[in-house]
Amino acid sequence: MRHADHPTSEQLVLAVDIGGTKLAACLAGPDGLIGEPVSTPTPKGDGEEVFAALAGIIGKALDGRRVDGIGIGAAGPLELKSGTLSPVNISGWRSFPIVERVSDLVPNVPVVLAGDGNCAAAGEHWLGAGRGHDDLLVLVVSTGVGGGLIIGGRLMHGPTANAGHLGHVVVDLHGDRCPCGGIGCVESIASGPSMAKWALRNGWRPDGPPTAITLDIAARGGDRIAMQAFERAGQAIAAGIVTAAALCDVDRAIIGGGVARAGDLLFDPVRRYLRDYAKLEFLQRLNVVPAELGTNAGLAGAAALVLEPGRYAP
Repeated sequence: MRHADHPTSEQLVLAVDIGGTKLAACLAGPDGLIGEPVSTPTPKGDGEEVFAALAGIIGKALDGRRVDGIGIGAAGPLELKSGTLSPVNISGWRSFPIVERVSDLVPNVPVVLAGDGNCAAAGEHWLGAGRGHDDLLVLVVSTGVGGGLIIGGRLMHGPTANAGHLGHVVVDLHGDRCPCGGIGCVESIASGPSMAKWALRNGWRPDGPPTAITLDIAARGGDRIAMQAFERAGQAIAAGIVTAAALCDVDRAIIGGGVARAGDLLFDPVRRYLRDYAKLEFLQRLNVVPAELGTNAGLAGAAALVLEPGRYAP
């Protein structure tokens, strides 16, 4: 990922990334993010506690500087017209007026909102593993499973800005209840918390807190249940990718997020099941690659909403 030491033109924007695990903010210019992001864990308290933490990192990132716009990538669902959020993984925010509240913090500056999966897609297309590919899917596999679609070189938002939300595509008709309330979603199988819950339910005894990280360590140590958790996650992700490709004719899938750091533990079953599911000739063009921008993909995409509005803004 490119980091600029200073903007190459006068244009300066603030990028904000709101997730269930972490809140982050960073200045950006036409060449990419400027310096290192400011971040903090997402509080588990009420909505005002979450917003106070967000306001704190926005203030630190701005450090008194004037910006030309603010791009926000946020966990959803969200409502674009009202500028509100109801993130599955931030229980304190339901119809939270994020655009209005950030506008109050930084008056007289335009604020653009999009889903975090969409921002990850924009970031990877702009600066990462999607450069040069105009029809692709980006997945963020972490606390939840987000996604975004680039079609014809443009980010697809949909009328409510929730297009590309692959985490809530149903892949198991008799599966577990998802945090969204549905049954058998990709997220209910492949998110870090869902993988850990399944493993615990099936007899896994972690050496430490039951997280995707300890699950990764256990799987690399030969723990059968931990390995099965990654196998199931890979299968669910492959099914979701093929579904998206069959509908949208994409030829590349990019996978990032904390769970994707497991590397071959996740990518091997994804690619193996992809070969089983993608039998139509046009689906066989699909390739799956790791994200390049890491945890900064959402921030890069949030910046792109303002810096490259013709391609990425709703």
